[in-house]
Amino acid sequence: MSDLEHRPVMLDEAVDLLAVRDGGLYLDCTLGGGGHARELVRRAGPAGRLIGLDRDASALDRAAENLKEVSGQVAMIHSDYQYLDDVMTELGIHGVDGILFDLGVSTWQVLDPERGFSFNHDAPLDMRMDQQAATTAADLVNNLNERELAGLIQRYGEERWARRIASFIAAARARWPVTTTGQLVEIIKAAIPAAARRDGPHPARRTFQALRIAVNDELAGLERGMEAGIRMLVPGGRIVVISFHSLEDRIVKNTFRNWVLADGAGLRVLTKKPLRPGAAEVEQNPRARSAKLRAAEKCESSCGAVAEQ
Repeated sequence: MSDLEHRPVMLDEAVDLLAVRDGGLYLDCTLGGGGHARELVRRAGPAGRLIGLDRDASALDRAAENLKEVSGQVAMIHSDYQYLDDVMTELGIHGVDGILFDLGVSTWQVLDPERGFSFNHDAPLDMRMDQQAATTAADLVNNLNERELAGLIQRYGEERWARRIASFIAAARARWPVTTTGQLVEIIKAAIPAAARRDGPHPARRTFQALRIAVNDELAGLERGMEAGIRMLVPGGRIVVISFHSLEDRIVKNTFRNWVLADGAGLRVLTKKPLRPGAAEVEQNPRARSAKLRAAEKCESSCGAVAEQ
């Protein structure tokens, strides 16, 4: 793979905001290829430690290779971050100095056509981040009723043509099962009027996003994972979350706000507005274009927050 495929999004901004302490303990809830983790460990020094989670076993294999020089400082766990409480209990860890979430589908997953995340490759309609999970995108497309499917596409994809797309899918699967990404793309293209397809992103992007979110329970999992992570932060510890669409960002913003308003120890929001990647990074790494970064710090007692927008 090329350097582009390894490049972590908003690396400097994320690690700077974590204010890494020498000898600190850090948690990367979306280890991926290990790009953010490598820099976290470097700044934490020889006594620093990092716990990395990923639901994708193949991601852990790549991370192990990329982090082999600091392998003695890193523990890699095959788990979804929504089960963070259970993972940390098993490890006997009750506090960490910083937590990072880098959300969404990884470049590696998109570039592997067999994973079924991309609308640019014909492949099995899968989209599971954890390939041991039971439900695939094909299961949803073929088994949800038309109303449920329309609701899913509208809710998670914010797709204006959701009802029409669901209707076309229902008509197509009545003739044969929809089992590949290529089939689904053609159905979506047929459903969306030509005038609406001329401008903007790929016509299948929002529907694919919706199915991916549903297959991987991404939004509910994010809220659970963030809540567990914030509880685990030591006073002065920081949390950084990089999101890639408005539904994720809304959960991040609201979770921070709820903790700011909580009685007792809460959060101080560090980002008045979400940070965005610079033009140079977007040019080098197009995946960064939609990224938004928010950060907060755990307080010893109730504390004020920077106003969010």
